[in-house]
Amino acid sequence: MNLRNLKGTKDFLPEEQIYRYKIRRVCEEIFQKYAYIPMETPILNYFELLASKYAGGAEVLKEVFRLKDQGERELALRYDLTVPFAKVIGMNPYLTLPFKRYEIGKVFRDGPVKTGRMREFTQCDVDVTGIKSMMAEAELLTILVEVFEQLSLDITIQYNNRKLLRGILSGVGVKEERINKVILILDKMEKVGVSEVSRELGENGVDSKTTSQILKALRFKEEDSGNKFEFFLNSFDNQAVKEGVKELRELNEYLQILSLSNRVKFNPFLARGLDFYTGTVYEAFLIDHRITSSVAAGGRYDRIIGDLLANGREYPVVGLSFGLDVIYRALKLNGEQAIRASADVYIIPIGTIRESLELANQLRQDRIAVEIEMDNRKLKKSLAYANKKGIPLVIILGENELKADILKIKNMLTGENSEVVRSELTPYLRSLIPKPGWNLT
Repeated sequence: MNLRNLKGTKDFLPEEQIYRYKIRRVCEEIFQKYAYIPMETPILNYFELLASKYAGGAEVLKEVFRLKDQGERELALRYDLTVPFAKVIGMNPYLTLPFKRYEIGKVFRDGPVKTGRMREFTQCDVDVTGIKSMMAEAELLTILVEVFEQLSLDITIQYNNRKLLRGILSGVGVKEERINKVILILDKMEKVGVSEVSRELGENGVDSKTTSQILKALRFKEEDSGNKFEFFLNSFDNQAVKEGVKELRELNEYLQILSLSNRVKFNPFLARGLDFYTGTVYEAFLIDHRITSSVAAGGRYDRIIGDLLANGREYPVVGLSFGLDVIYRALKLNGEQAIRASADVYIIPIGTIRESLELANQLRQDRIAVEIEMDNRKLKKSLAYANKKGIPLVIILGENELKADILKIKNMLTGENSEVVRSELTPYLRSLIPKPGWNLT
């Protein structure tokens, strides 16, 4: 058999996976600090749910992995964590609102494989339902900034409002049935440029005059950005533009209170690719552009739950998704050193297997990570193993040490040898280990 991975998938060996766990822990700790609670949804879903017109739309549907079970039911692998979350809210009407949750899990897309784009990848999502106020968006943007500060990655955040964008397109004469497609094309502006966007708009039935009006409306001068919302209100007299501007102004007030105004930039072309977004949308990018795709993104999607249930109720929802894989890649490009999967302490028994096992058990009860030599190798080989694994401290436990109630400790980082009485072992080890499980941080 030719052993290989399916294209677009990857094995993460311990040195990589430990660092990925660090990203997860940073996200989880910050999510929990803002009172979001964990949840988990199935990877397998009915295809009908993911293919719903209230879900991601035709573009993402092309990338859905489809399959059938033995009962010939049409199934699919989830392509994000948003639609499954909407399903959970719809299935559990007794949940107390607002409901704040986070979920970290794998999602799958059968799209083109290239650098930074896999077919199987991990998302870290945080969402809240039941809040109409733009305070929800402001809180998620605060979380976004805090996560990347904790990971020492410099980002900039772009934001927009889908109501504003739809209102502008309607105001220049784009027909309703073409608006979603035009939005998807405009969303590519930063990646492909004005010429390519203009060409695609023409191919999709937007005449050159309308294209010119769209670009003119959205490409205001940077120095005039302080009056951008007045510009839109004066140029387009429709309800969608008014609502979009109102929401953006409210959001900006909260961002100013939270001292985030200098971390965000209004981008009228930003649309986000999925059809279910209804209001604020935002994406985070690395400032140095070493990775051009976004490293986190989200927005408001107020209609999806009520539309799935067809009950006419409104379930305001806003969410944020971190791409764990792209963040890990950014950290590697940032020069982060690989972390070895190792213990805090390595015990080498010399004729003292029983006592070494008891000692290892005691230290583990004290929340110190311990590995023990089990192959009866010679001392030199055991020390070489500890050094290769990056284990910083070695306890050599022989019969003489037992009789004297003293433990010999070798610091593999400094080369120093020391002796400690048994009763003082745990405090002594803790003085050398920054915190329990330090090798995983």
